[in-house]
Amino acid sequence: MRTAGLIGGIGPESTVEYYRLIIQVYRRLKSDGTYPQIIINSIDMARMLDLIAANNLEDVTAYLLSEIHKLARGGADFGLLASNTPHVVFNALRSQSPIPLISIVEVTCQAAEKKGLRRVGLLGTRFTMQGRFYPEVFEKAGIALVLPEPKEQTYIHDIYMGELVHGIIRPETRTALLAIVERMKTEEKIEGLILGGTELPLILRDSADLDIPFLDTTRLHVESVVSWLL
Repeated sequence: MRTAGLIGGIGPESTVEYYRLIIQVYRRLKSDGTYPQIIINSIDMARMLDLIAANNLEDVTAYLLSEIHKLARGGADFGLLASNTPHVVFNALRSQSPIPLISIVEVTCQAAEKKGLRRVGLLGTRFTMQGRFYPEVFEKAGIALVLPEPKEQTYIHDIYMGELVHGIIRPETRTALLAIVERMKTEEKIEGLILGGTELPLILRDSADLDIPFLDTTRLHVESVVSWLL
C-alpha cells in the first residue's frame, strides 16, 4: 500500500477534516477492514502566512519544501498541501519535490469540467482570491473565475482568519456568506462556487438553498488522495 504525506496545520481544523475524510472515503471504497497509511506533518501556519503576506515567495517555497522532504524521509510516496493558500507556490514546489504532489487546484478544475461549468465563483483567503494560481489552471480549461467584490473579499478574508481557522462557526457568518454567493449568482451569473479554502466546507456544507453546485476543494482533494492510495 502507498503512504500519503500530508502537510497540515494550515490550518489545524481542516487538517482534522482531511484525516477524517481520508479514512471515511478509503473505507467506503475498500471494505476489507484495512486503514490507509498517512503521515501528517503539522507545520506553523503563522510562519507560512507571514511569509506569504510579505510576498516572500522564495522563503515560502524553501520552508514548505523542507517540510515535504521530512514527509519523504518518513516514507511518504506522494504528498499534498492541506490548504489552498500555499498553492501560490505549488509549481515551484512540484518542480523540486522529492515525491509527487497532488494539486488541489487541478483536481477542482477537473471536477468543474466534469460538471460542465463555464463560470464559477471563488471564495477563499485574500491570497487565494487575488492570486494567479487558480486562474492559471482554470483559464487553460476555458472556465471563467468570478471573485466577490472588494469589500466582500475583505469580509471573507477577515472571518476566515478570525473565525474559521480557529474552528469558530457562527450561524450569522454562514448567512452573510450565503448572501454574497446569492448576489454573485444573481448579478454575476455564476454557475457554481469553489470553496477555495479548506475551512469553508465546515460552514458551507449545503448548497441546496442556492441551487448551484459547491465545489468542496477539501473533499475533492481527499478523493484524489484515496485514488492514489489505492
